[in-house]
Amino acid sequence: MNQVKLFAIMAIVMGTCFQGLAQQKKVSLASIFKEGVFSQKSVGGINWMKDGQFYSSFKRENGTAKVVKINVSTGEEEAVLIDGEKLGIDFSSYSFNNDETKALVATEVESIYRRSSKGIFYVIDLSTGNSQKLMDGEKISYATLSPDNTKVAFVKDNNLYYIRLEDNTVHQITNDGKWNHIINGSADWVYEEEFSMAQAFKWSPNGKKIAFIRFDESEVPEYNMQLWGPLYPKDYEFKYPKAGEKNSEVSIHVYDLDQQKTVAIESGEEKDIYLPRIYWTGGENNTLAFIRLNRLQNQLDLLHADANTGESKVILTETSETYVDLTYNDNLLYLPDGKGFIRTSEQDGYKHIYHHDMDGKLIQQITEGNWEVTEMVGVDEKSKKIYYISTEKSPLERNLYAIKLNGKGKSELTPAQGSHAVNMSPDFKYYIDYFSTANSPLHITLNTSKGKTIKVLEDNSELVERLGEYALSEKEFFQFPTVDGTQLNAYMIKPADFDQSKQYPVLMYVYGGPGSQNVKNSWGGTRDFWHHQLAAEGYIVVCVDNRGTGARGRDFKHATYAQLGNLETQDQIAGAKYLGGLPYVDATRIGIWGWSYGGYMSSLSLMLGNDVFKTAIAVAPVTTWRYYDTIYTERYLQTPQQNASGYDDFSPISHVSKLEGNYLLIHGTGDDNVHFQNSVDLVNALINADKQFETFYYPNRNHGIYGGNTTWHLYNLMTDFIKRKL
Repeated sequence: MNQVKLFAIMAIVMGTCFQGLAQQKKVSLASIFKEGVFSQKSVGGINWMKDGQFYSSFKRENGTAKVVKINVSTGEEEAVLIDGEKLGIDFSSYSFNNDETKALVATEVESIYRRSSKGIFYVIDLSTGNSQKLMDGEKISYATLSPDNTKVAFVKDNNLYYIRLEDNTVHQITNDGKWNHIINGSADWVYEEEFSMAQAFKWSPNGKKIAFIRFDESEVPEYNMQLWGPLYPKDYEFKYPKAGEKNSEVSIHVYDLDQQKTVAIESGEEKDIYLPRIYWTGGENNTLAFIRLNRLQNQLDLLHADANTGESKVILTETSETYVDLTYNDNLLYLPDGKGFIRTSEQDGYKHIYHHDMDGKLIQQITEGNWEVTEMVGVDEKSKKIYYISTEKSPLERNLYAIKLNGKGKSELTPAQGSHAVNMSPDFKYYIDYFSTANSPLHITLNTSKGKTIKVLEDNSELVERLGEYALSEKEFFQFPTVDGTQLNAYMIKPADFDQSKQYPVLMYVYGGPGSQNVKNSWGGTRDFWHHQLAAEGYIVVCVDNRGTGARGRDFKHATYAQLGNLETQDQIAGAKYLGGLPYVDATRIGIWGWSYGGYMSSLSLMLGNDVFKTAIAVAPVTTWRYYDTIYTERYLQTPQQNASGYDDFSPISHVSKLEGNYLLIHGTGDDNVHFQNSVDLVNALINADKQFETFYYPNRNHGIYGGNTTWHLYNLMTDFIKRKL
């Protein structure tokens, strides 16, 4: 069944949600958080196999972990490659070596921070089924098979190691690793959080060298977080550089396994810099590429280094009056045989693809237009095509395209309106399309590179059928002009029995941080269904993407530079005023809620917009950017020493005297990201200003505030507050 027919059927099913409402169920908190009624299925753990005719997929059958081999042409399972039951290993992830003779599986994986983890690893011989436990079952991090299939590199206790599989011998590459002092081969806290990296080492293509990043965090100030539970609470101290404070001193090194020698890579005389990416440029050459950013992140340099000598040179520099955005601009692919590299940049005002030679000289800008390339999927050298995902149809959508290296012959491969994410085979013959819309869950298909569907892997038909049992309304998209005339994107969820002649209270949902996007034509998941539950109680839920958010070009995103909170709050207030002017909205009952940056926004909106907002909920909010980390905060605000007003003028702490409405402040005491300190200081300021409010803390819970009964409790708490105060 093709996508057009399938989604026509789904539209009919969803349409039944708006008919015969008396016979349909109301969305309840229990149905969302206890029963999982609205959980969608996906297809995960997919690895394409080297011959291009098969891919592998992770699955669980009767509680047992398995990796199965699937024929691309038929979509059918042909073999079980790894059987957790036979091995006696309940693994949760896997990877193959290059020739697919061995697999690396992980079990008992323990999260550290957002992206870091450690676990027990086994190497599985796929021909014999034998397993080899690494490090006698000690927990290690980022175990990675070498390209020549003979070794596994990993990090343990802040040091970098490798194991020779033939004799199980352990070789220690670094010896100076020490908690809260030196880290080798894995990222420090702030790199992990803000540069989206945890593993900080890479094998060379021939498996003879390992490049790694070393972090000297000795002089970074420590944050002390108390862990509650024992008779005497424990102190957990970790390095966290708040804005304007000392960062880790970083350096790049290359270890030669044959010579047992480490070479330091030249990265320049300035030490207060960031080195967030390393790349081997391919083949048998010894060229290591890396990214260097200055502290304010308004200059990005790409350097090439000789891995034998450590000598390096700058081959490309990009500067900006605001910042060069690596976080949403992280696409760099080296072409084989020294044919240069492909990267993305916002330099023409929108993020597009550029082709450079190996010396950094621009060959051609490949894509252009008033839209953004959001992901570079890959480059097929044989057909001279680049596959990428972009917003060309709409900032609210994501579609897959192919274009030739010369910028010609562009074709769209995913015509269905909505959001597409793809997993493409290394030979570029096939891709798996994860497709959803705001009103239809994931529909996952196996496709040829020309866009022809081979097989539906998951259609979530059971969920679609369940949706028909509930009284739901569709998510509606709309635009309105903000204070300077800029059109902002927004969506609305109305009660299923919406009556144009009545007036309804409104709850706005906000995140609003730089480069983020909440208003998209994609499936929203659990939080959306909480909004549907509120709609079932008679509320309209609205979300507005303010200036500073993503997918609309550099100027729109960078407008908030050096003044976080200013334009964003203006836009949320403008949104509330626009809604208050609608005939079916009760302008005296408009509230707002958000989490993290969204909690910062909801707090400011209630204080600065006290004439339009009645109620606000702030979950784990930043209350002063002076308390947040260097990389994120200084990218958008510079340092506190350079831009004190940018930090203080739009801190909620500076505006507590303006609080008029109902305010609920929620935080986890174990939040390593946005520290509980933010809420403590805001509470003190509110007390000093003689303002009444409500607050709730979750002991030892991190930034996500989850675990056990926590999520259920949290959303009950917020629902009760909204019913009482809005």
